[in-house]
Parts: sequence; structure tokens; C-alpha cells
Amino acid sequence: MSSSSDTISSISALLSLSDSQYRVFDIGRRVDKISKEQFAKIEAAELAYPYPIQGHALLAIAFWQKQSTSPYLWFIKLPLDERGLLNQGARNHFIAIIIEALGDDLSVNPTEQQEALLKKNPYHFTPAQYKLAAVNSVVSTSLKQVASKFYPPAQHYLSGVNGWEAWQTVGVQGLSDFAFRLDEAQNNQILTNALPYLPEEVLVPLCSALENINLAPAVIKQLTTRYQQEEEKAEVNNTILIALLRALASSTQHPYSQEFIANLIENTDLAEDALIIIAGRLWPTLIDEKLLFSYLEQLIKDNDNALFSAIFKDLVAIPMIRPVLLQAIRSPKRSPELAKAIGMLFKP
Repeated sequence: MSSSSDTISSISALLSLSDSQYRVFDIGRRVDKISKEQFAKIEAAELAYPYPIQGHALLAIAFWQKQSTSPYLWFIKLPLDERGLLNQGARNHFIAIIIEALGDDLSVNPTEQQEALLKKNPYHFTPAQYKLAAVNSVVSTSLKQVASKFYPPAQHYLSGVNGWEAWQTVGVQGLSDFAFRLDEAQNNQILTNALPYLPEEVLVPLCSALENINLAPAVIKQLTTRYQQEEEKAEVNNTILIALLRALASSTQHPYSQEFIANLIENTDLAEDALIIIAGRLWPTLIDEKLLFSYLEQLIKDNDNALFSAIFKDLVAIPMIRPVLLQAIRSPKRSPELAKAIGMLFKP
């Protein structure tokens, strides 16, 4: 192994040493950019990982040399410790494997042997198709590259000129490129007009892309209106409802979203998958203690201790929610049922 692994103490240093430009994204919950400064603090264990999922950090790192046109992509899954800090041993092991496979020059095209070494890397993972599409879109937009060839057919379909049944030509990558380019070419208006009519086959993957975008008020309004219309149908399509909820994931700060989600939590009987999506994607709304209480009460309404325990563990790991949640479980405002469910969490 190259001796340089002794001196390279972080992924950031490895990328810098290879003279690479790079961007870091969390892709565990949504696709969220992590700044270089933030990533350096995460790597130095000075900052808890902001978006943990099941005890891990799921990262996409795009890096490229100045003369290169297309970036390389790494998908890395690193364990976190009980405080939510990056496991240093795992990170160092990842660096050692990369250096053993490629040396210091990350831009070399790996040989078959190197490729095999990289594939064996225990920290490498393959994201779901919709997540991969979102990473491709965010990288191409942030590097000001042109959209994929799948973008024009998706944009054309969403404009509605050929009706809503002709969706077979639309791909997940095209919908993702469209979502990441809402500020271009009247796309916000196109989306607002299309949302009431889209069939499930298009709406579901489109919402998976929209969950990464801070949406315009008119789009949020259409998503919530469509949700209410779907709820009133004789046969409710739960897949569509969950997709529409997910679409609000990066727009939870907007008053329209806040009002809509608060109303759902406080005034409707939410199904299990809706409760899971709120914790997994819409968690910023739960920073409000009153809403958090209503949500926890919903979680225990069917006495499902396994669900309560799983979601509690998920939420308490998120640095933004942890203090509010720990305060809430000690609050005298808890109902007897909630107090009992919380007691079960701490039983040996």
C-alpha cells in the first residue's frame, strides 16, 4: 500500500491531494448539499452528522479534475457512533482501500484489478434508481452542465400538449432533470398546471425528485390540493398520497406546508406509512413541541410499540430534533398512554 495513506487523514484531504474539485451531498433522506466546511467538521468528529439514517451517513461525492468534463461519483455508506459522529476507523479504512486501489491519482481509469478492489469496498453502496437520477441532476445543474437527453421528452409531456396518457416516453432521469430545473423555461408554471392531472406512473417518480427541491408557493398549493382531492375519492390511492407528502420534504419551512402538515397530524387518523414518511422526510416540522406531541400520540394510537420504538430511534438520532424530543418525553404534558410507551423504550 502507498505510504501516503499514513499522512492522508480525511476524504477531503485525499480529494485535495489528487488535485480534484469536489462536491459532497447527503443522499440518505433527501439529496442535501454538505458544504466543504461542514464536511471537514463532520470528518474531524467536531459535528454530528446532520442527516443520519439507520445509524449511517449515506454520501455521494462528485469529483473531477479541472480539465475533465464529467465528474466521477462515489457512493459511500459510513457508520456513525452513538453520538452521531462519523466512525473514524471506518472512514480511515475507506481511504486505505481507495489508496490501495488507485494510489493518489483518483482520476486514473482503473484497471480490471483496481475495479475489482473498488467494487469490494465494504463502504460502497448502490443508491435506488430515483436517488441516482437526483444525484445526476444535482451534479449537472450545480456544474452548469446541460441536462440529459431525457429532459426534453419529460418537459414536453408535462406541458400537457399530447394529453396525460402518453407517459410511456417519460423516464425517471428526465423527470428528475425537470425538477432540478424548475427555475428555467417556465418549468414552475408547467408543473403547477400539470399537477392536478398527472397519472400515478408519472406523479410518483416526479414527487421523489421534488422532495429535494425548495418549491414555489404555487407548486406547494397544488400538491396539497391534489392530496385533499385524492383523500376524498371513494377508493383512496395510498401510493399517491405518500408521494405527494414526500414532495414537500425540502419545503417544510413554507407556511403552506407547515399548515397542511400540522392539520394532517392534528386532525386526521394517519396510516403507518404516512407516519413513517413524516419522520423520514418531513421531520423539520416536528421541531414544534405541540406538533411533536400530536405526532407521538398518533404513533401510539394502535399500541404498536415496535413502530413507536423504531421511529423514536430514527428521530432521536437527528441532531435538529433530538433536543426537542428528549424534552418532550420528560414533559408533564404527556398523556398516560404516551408515558407508558416511553417507559417501554427504556425497559432492559
